[in-house]
Amino acid sequence: MKKCKICNALTHRIEDPKKPLYYHRCETCGFVALDDRFVVDFQTEQKHYEKHNNGFESQGYVAMFEDFIAKAVVPYEDSIKRALDFGCGRGPVLAELLSRRGMEVDKYDLYFYPEKVYKDKQYDLIVSTEVFEHLQDPIKILELFFKHTATNGYIILMTKFPPDEDDVFINWWYRRDITHIAFFTPRSFEIMAEELGLKVLKFIDNNIVIFQKC
Repeated sequence: MKKCKICNALTHRIEDPKKPLYYHRCETCGFVALDDRFVVDFQTEQKHYEKHNNGFESQGYVAMFEDFIAKAVVPYEDSIKRALDFGCGRGPVLAELLSRRGMEVDKYDLYFYPEKVYKDKQYDLIVSTEVFEHLQDPIKILELFFKHTATNGYIILMTKFPPDEDDVFINWWYRRDITHIAFFTPRSFEIMAEELGLKVLKFIDNNIVIFQKC
C-alpha cells in the first residue's frame, strides 16, 4: 500500500473502471495522486499544453484571472511590489494583468519560459495557478516558493479541490486531463503549510489557497 506524498499516512486505491490506471487517496489528509507509473512523459505533456488556447484572445480565460485577482490578490496588493507567476504558460495573461496593477512581475514556466528568473530573488507574491495538479513532487515546489517569498509575503495557489467520495472523483471532469496527477484538499495544504512554517490565511471557492510567510 502506498504512503501519502503529503503526510506519509496510508492510502487506498481508486480504480478507473474504463482505463487501466488508478489513484491513491490518503486516509488522513485526503490528497489524491495518480500512481506514478501512469504519469505521462515530458514530451507528451508539452504537446498537450501546446494545444491550449490560453491568451488574451480567450475572454473566458482572461475573466478567470480577473476574478482570481479580485478575490485573492486585491485584498493584499498594497503590500505587493514584486511578484512571480510560476507556471505562467505560453500566454502569460495573469502576469500581464498583475503588471497592469503596478507590480513588477517575473514569469517562469517549465516549457515556455524556462529561465529560472527567480534565482537570488525574493517576492512579495508568488502565484501559481492551475499548476499544482501537474506536480509529482508538490512539497519540493512549495519549499522553493517558501525560499523565494519575502517575510510577510504571500503564496497563492489555484487548483481544484477533489470530491470526497471516490465514485464522484472517478467521474469528475477535472481528473480526466491526462496531465492532472495530483489533487489537494484543504487539509493537505494545511499539513504542507505546517511543515514549512507557512500560515494559511484562507481558502476560496474550493480551488484557491492563500499562504503567508510570517
